[in-house]
Amino acid sequence: MRISINVAHHDWPEGPRGSARQLERVVGAADDMGLDTVWVADRLMQTDPDRSPDEAVLEAYTTLGFLASHSERVRLGAMASPVGYRAPSLIVKAVATLDVLSGGRAWLGIGAGYADHEAAALDLPAPPEPERFERMEDLLRLAHRMWSGDDSPFRGAHCELPRPYASPRPLSGPHPPVLIAGNGEARMLPLVARYADACNLPAAPNGGATLRRKLDILAVHCRKAGRPLGDIDTSVSTRLRPDETADELLARCRHFADLGIGHAVLVPAGPWTDRALRSLAAALPAIRGLHRAEEAATKVAYLDSYRPPTERELGVSV
Repeated sequence: MRISINVAHHDWPEGPRGSARQLERVVGAADDMGLDTVWVADRLMQTDPDRSPDEAVLEAYTTLGFLASHSERVRLGAMASPVGYRAPSLIVKAVATLDVLSGGRAWLGIGAGYADHEAAALDLPAPPEPERFERMEDLLRLAHRMWSGDDSPFRGAHCELPRPYASPRPLSGPHPPVLIAGNGEARMLPLVARYADACNLPAAPNGGATLRRKLDILAVHCRKAGRPLGDIDTSVSTRLRPDETADELLARCRHFADLGIGHAVLVPAGPWTDRALRSLAAALPAIRGLHRAEEAATKVAYLDSYRPPTERELGVSV
């Protein structure tokens, strides 16, 4: 099993003046431990309901550029960029730039976005939910087009580019990997199956029932798209407790592996502390020895009969 970390909180005791030093410490530790990716939350204000909205928040792509200059191996990405906040071509260009400056270590991480109060407070676009998924597909199609060097006219549902030219192209081959964050059954998971290299699902406190269902449904959409579920890096975001021991973290990761998850993204309740990094380092050798369970052949009948719920049945469009 692989481990990544999410830097979602920046209220270190030293305050804003200490942000650069603390970020350098965290990404340096990630490099030294051989972690897979350092993700940065793409927010402009704190949206965690358990934290103060006045908490300090750093802009994601500026932060990722800083992390690239202070690391050598670990991959870097936003978890995840709301599609409404930036023009699709700007997101594609930002990720390509990060990939070039980091030596080919960038991710494109996107999501539909959910913090409408953040958008309202900062006068940012917050399209209705059905439009967000249309914009996600526009972005995904455009990214593959721009990164391949195809500058022929592009027309999407909500954007039109007469010449989607992008230079320099990313260093990653064939392109930076694409991660979609979210678990909506009617809209999000089909986009994962058609366009993504990876997905990130939230952990739920119900013994893995929700994660198991999402993986089953994703397998349905993958089969419809003509690709195996194993082609997609399925990861789960899980909250790291301040007092969590290495043994407790190992047990949780073993549970994810038994569900068929091969990648865990750890999100602490506050800034990354030395204690949290030490617990992670102690657990890593055993965690790396975990292997995700193979997809069960007994699921076939259930998968064949699965019909994704309609938007009316869900009450929302995700």
